[in-house]
Amino acid sequence: MNRVRDPFNLYNRPGTIAAINILRATATTAAVEIRDRAEKAAAVAQAAAKSADWHQAASRAAELAEQAAERTRDAVGAVAEAAEAAAKEVERALDQGFQLSTNEEDLEQGAGLLPLLPAAAEQEEEEEEDTEQMAFSVPRHVPSFTDPARQAEDRLWAAATRQRAGPSSGVLGGVQDKVGGFLNPDRRSLPMYKDKPYGYGPGGGRPRPLLRKKRVLGFLTLVILGLLWMTGFFDEHHERARAKLGDWGWLSSDMKRGGKADWMKRRERVVEAMELSWDAYERYAWGYDEFHPMSKTGRNMAPKGLGWIIIDSLDTLMIMNLTSRVTHAREWISKSLTWDQDQDVNTFETTIRMLGGLLSAYYLSTEYPNLAPISDDDVGAPGEDLYLEKARDLADRLMSAFDTPSGIPYASVNLGKFQGLPSHADNGASSTAEATTLQLEFKYLANLTGEKDFWDRSEKVMQVLDDNQAPDGLVPIYIQPSTGHFHTQNIRLGSRGDSYYEYLIKQFLQTKKAEPIYQEMWNDALQGIRKHLVTYTENSGFTIVGERPSGLDNHLSPKMDHLVCFLPGTIALAATEGLSEREARKKPGFWNKQREADMQLARELMQTCWGMYRYMATGLAAEITYFKIPSDPLPASNTHTPPPDSIFDDPLGPDATWRKDFEVHQFDSHNLQRPETVESLFYMYRITGEVKYREWGWEMFKSFVNYTAVEDGGGFTSLSNANKIPPVMKDNMESFWMAETLKYFYLLFSPEDLLPLDKVVFNTEAHPLPVFEVGRLLRTGWVRKPRTGTTGAGASGAA
Repeated sequence: MNRVRDPFNLYNRPGTIAAINILRATATTAAVEIRDRAEKAAAVAQAAAKSADWHQAASRAAELAEQAAERTRDAVGAVAEAAEAAAKEVERALDQGFQLSTNEEDLEQGAGLLPLLPAAAEQEEEEEEDTEQMAFSVPRHVPSFTDPARQAEDRLWAAATRQRAGPSSGVLGGVQDKVGGFLNPDRRSLPMYKDKPYGYGPGGGRPRPLLRKKRVLGFLTLVILGLLWMTGFFDEHHERARAKLGDWGWLSSDMKRGGKADWMKRRERVVEAMELSWDAYERYAWGYDEFHPMSKTGRNMAPKGLGWIIIDSLDTLMIMNLTSRVTHAREWISKSLTWDQDQDVNTFETTIRMLGGLLSAYYLSTEYPNLAPISDDDVGAPGEDLYLEKARDLADRLMSAFDTPSGIPYASVNLGKFQGLPSHADNGASSTAEATTLQLEFKYLANLTGEKDFWDRSEKVMQVLDDNQAPDGLVPIYIQPSTGHFHTQNIRLGSRGDSYYEYLIKQFLQTKKAEPIYQEMWNDALQGIRKHLVTYTENSGFTIVGERPSGLDNHLSPKMDHLVCFLPGTIALAATEGLSEREARKKPGFWNKQREADMQLARELMQTCWGMYRYMATGLAAEITYFKIPSDPLPASNTHTPPPDSIFDDPLGPDATWRKDFEVHQFDSHNLQRPETVESLFYMYRITGEVKYREWGWEMFKSFVNYTAVEDGGGFTSLSNANKIPPVMKDNMESFWMAETLKYFYLLFSPEDLLPLDKVVFNTEAHPLPVFEVGRLLRTGWVRKPRTGTTGAGASGAA
């Protein structure tokens, strides 16, 4: 059994043992008296039963009952009179206020009067008339407020409950200070709620005044709770679910040292947010695929669970060096995780989260053994290849999605049946982004295992898609697995389109630039983005990336998903190829006007994404933002001067001119804890070295903490409406909150040598995978068809 806890320091408080002895002695005396009177009652009953003359026994019993009733009436009257007098005394004392003694002599005097208690009790017992014939005897006297024993109790408890800092005046303040002083002599007030910003939510943070008549009840309640805690009534996870984020006072602090921001301390706040998030999940929904922080429940997406949150968060725990939590997660993966389930899963989501998470965990555990070190995964240990074995098993099942006439994978897979399943919507079409965001994971797995099939089948997707020769490298968001042709003409860089472009440049970097075909595809796509999708807002000239929902020849919609905010970071990554901007500029024959222009576009889009956060009341961006643009949209080639960053500090507040360029519809105002903006901030800081990107990230992180934290150690949740204060909460923690958002915050505030960009590539779920060299068997096995020209809108990009 665990050591008995004593959070209130009861055993070490002077006089506590003496007070407990008083209560124990009083209870014992009462118990003895009740027993004696019961025995007397039993004797009378037996005498009556043995009486030969039952009439005489009945008469005697009636007489005894009458005497008892008379004495009861007398006692009740006396008690009522005494109670009324006592109430007046208490009321007078409350009105005048009271002070408790601060002398240690009080405890000694109170303890010295303890021997008087038995004597006083004996004297009172002698004064009571003892009637042999009665079944019980009602005391004639009510408790005396002037009795020496009563005075001893009063002085003892008064001294025990005083506050070391000195007496307090006033009824309300006195009661609170005295209770707080007894429970913890070093605390001047009751502890503040730790898991929510002070003063936030209904009723604010100010404690309600205690009713005078309830102070004794409140004191007893605290004592009982303390005793329950000491006996281990509450389980250990209750402690773990409380955040170190404490009283949230750092939210209003710049955390600066010597005039400069202390980024290591800020990073530590991110670690604490991760601990709170993980511990809340661990306490309330361990093993479940979904976590609902407000209702504190979980739900599985498969009968035995898929490890959706555990595996997705695993490498974040490793990077943050949270060893005990990694150990718990690894234990679940080893003992509870199985892919042999009759369950349909999304091919893309399962690949980027589960396969990517396991491969990243394997990479970190082998290449960075000092991050959350565990002996089970050391070289030669029985569990050395646990992550790789689980990844291989899952990959074999996911490969069934590629069993299509064209090679374009189906949208879903039944894990237990090894069966690919076409989408139930969109005439069976697969999402373009989903079909083309599997390659980093399967290529790395092929490199680890030597299984060329993983490489070939995932790479085949890129060839089939490129053979469509999409105009200017911009692909529609659906493609048919049966034919390999695009379905619909909707073109956007938001949902179902985004990560296709992301994986182009990352495939190039993953193999140490051994596959220039993907860099060529990226350059074509970026040129198309400039030509057809980039324009500027009407009032302040923000740079945005719009959509062409009806194809390149039709109107430009000024709509940006939050998902599009992956783009500035990816553009910067492509421009420098993982180097810092300073290093790239010095590299002979490397830097040119095109890379310079790309970095400028990245900076302008990063500013717009930051504005999406600044526009919202909570400081957290909406899922979708619309922008005000001219009826004839300006092309990217138009002479353009972006607004200064200081525009967001306009003193006009809600009436600031820049706000007229932003619009959020009611049903788009939710915030799902998405990582894309902080992801780009991470890339932009690593590449440019400009501290403003760190500062923007810090402001974002504080907004997440301030407005998405859940009461009672529930962690953090999504928001249904991020444009209201207090916000409307959604009661769902997305797995990418821990897998991506908190990871990118941590890396943003970390030194640049942690997971450097020229050594790793992050998959679209932020799982770091290594840059590696490939042999001849794993090189790109296809060649692009000659371009037949482009169609669509002209260079102006006009609607």
